[in-house]
Amino acid sequence: MDWSSAMLRTETIRDNREDEAAYAAGWTISGLATLGTIIAVWMFAI
Repeated sequence: MDWSSAMLRTETIRDNREDEAAYAAGWTISGLATLGTIIAVWMFAI
């Protein structure tokens, strides 16, 4: 390997749609759980 190829950065583009879907699903579930907890505390005055 010569010095010029060692100095060039190569980045591979990965398909991360599955990661984004899991991220969005996690936040959705977390948000719904939070809202459910707030409503339960409000309704039952725990």
